[in-house]
Amino acid sequence: QFFVFCHGLLQLSQLLVSGYLKSSISTIERRYGLSSRTSGLLASFNEVGNTLLIVFISYFGSRVHRPHFIGAGAILVSLAGFLMSLPHFITGPYEFDQSVASTFSNTTDLCQPRPWANLSDANCTPRSSRENHEVLLVMFIAQALLGIGGVPIQPFGISYIDDFASERNSPLYLGILFSVTVIGPGVAFMLGSAMLQFYVDIDKVSRAEVQLAHKDPRWVGAWWLGFLVAASLVALSAVPYFFFPREMPKEVGFPLVLLRNLRHPVYLLVVLAQVNISAMVAGLATFMGKFLERQFSLTASFANMIIGAVNIPGAMVGIVVGGAILKRFQMSLGRCSAMCALGMFLCLLVAFPLLFLGCPTQKVAGVTYSNSSEFGHHGLECNLQCNCPEQAYNPICGSNSIEYISPCSAGCRAVNIQEDTGSVWNYTDCSCISENGGFATPGTCSSGCFHLFLPFVVLSCLAGILASTSHTPSFMLILRSIQPEDKSFAVGIQFMLLRVLAWMPGPILYGSAIDTTCILWEKRCDRKAACRYYDNTLFRQR
Repeated sequence: QFFVFCHGLLQLSQLLVSGYLKSSISTIERRYGLSSRTSGLLASFNEVGNTLLIVFISYFGSRVHRPHFIGAGAILVSLAGFLMSLPHFITGPYEFDQSVASTFSNTTDLCQPRPWANLSDANCTPRSSRENHEVLLVMFIAQALLGIGGVPIQPFGISYIDDFASERNSPLYLGILFSVTVIGPGVAFMLGSAMLQFYVDIDKVSRAEVQLAHKDPRWVGAWWLGFLVAASLVALSAVPYFFFPREMPKEVGFPLVLLRNLRHPVYLLVVLAQVNISAMVAGLATFMGKFLERQFSLTASFANMIIGAVNIPGAMVGIVVGGAILKRFQMSLGRCSAMCALGMFLCLLVAFPLLFLGCPTQKVAGVTYSNSSEFGHHGLECNLQCNCPEQAYNPICGSNSIEYISPCSAGCRAVNIQEDTGSVWNYTDCSCISENGGFATPGTCSSGCFHLFLPFVVLSCLAGILASTSHTPSFMLILRSIQPEDKSFAVGIQFMLLRVLAWMPGPILYGSAIDTTCILWEKRCDRKAACRYYDNTLFRQR
């Protein structure tokens, strides 16, 4: 029982490390200028290390000292977690365009008639592009280590428990572990929600010097803090494993079993169905937060809280309900498959309206919107004499409810500061907003979609509950349709196929699809960096 407790704790903290990355993905994109395709590849890169080893480990599981291997894997995972936060410490502070000269820089992004140092070229030193390569390299190495370290944890833990627990208690223990693996990501998103409320450079600059609000699209939260927390937890959980004893029975030959399972039609069909749903879940888990942020104008912290407190518990409820129905009605294999199909069908019905629950991107001058009359008057002369840097990004919302990429592009000549906090109150004398000089407030105009947020959350949660009712019956289909002595191996193969066909490509496919809906890219040193604005309608549909 102590082993089960330790293993639950370890799996929870291991999932904290891998799940936390997904909760801070939009923040890391913004901080280091990554496209969603790159961040999707990063998020699924831990599966690479994992896949290469999982089959061998499942097979050799009975010949090694399993607790020691689990402990060693946990040490690797914890190392990976610390490595993930390293980029924060090797790069300089986060820089963003500002309207008020400060300790960081004396340039401002207001409209100024005299020519001035161009913001975008200033930060394009060889050092900054080298920094960027280093950051990506460190993060990809950390993700690979995370995958390799995670290999022995689940298969060894499960087989160890199943070998030494009584027949009657084993399902209970494994049930506890599976529920932990579902709770894990939920806890990770909550951790993300908490950490992203702190400013990224909390250790490098004082809060007073940072004039960004949480709602500001340039806000970057302390994404690295969560990795330190999670990695420390893993390190702690690893300790007891070096003191558990070893025991072992023998098992049957490797290639024969592989062929025997792969030729089994029920096994193959169920695994293929699981591959399809898992690819969807992997992509959603990575980018759902980002979607909510963009579609409903939420902060990253709030989006994470919704996913961790609503969507993931919904999936847990579904899994439990599915298991309860199975137990109550003692289902045959045929009924199991009917139940899976029904769950999926209902899920599709409930999810269909989600295609329409959203709004188009807010009007952004020169990006999603151009007003011919405005250009007719002064042909965009309104900001011609401003010499705006191309890359300035400090969105403001005009009194005409049109968003401008920077105060300069709106032709704003003056800024009012709040006395007590030193943050920007509003911008005035903006020649593009109205002829007699309109005013604007800092931050984006919202997408005006918040009224659809509640229905969206309710429907997506329901869809998740319905889809996950088929989780347990589909596992049963696999376990009942193969020979008892092949069980652990069949599950190993199943997980490997899920990794290769679903968890690895899922986030990359989703990220690439999301990238195709971008309308304005940030440029860093002439390379495409993070996306500034998406076409929300296309983002939602794709």
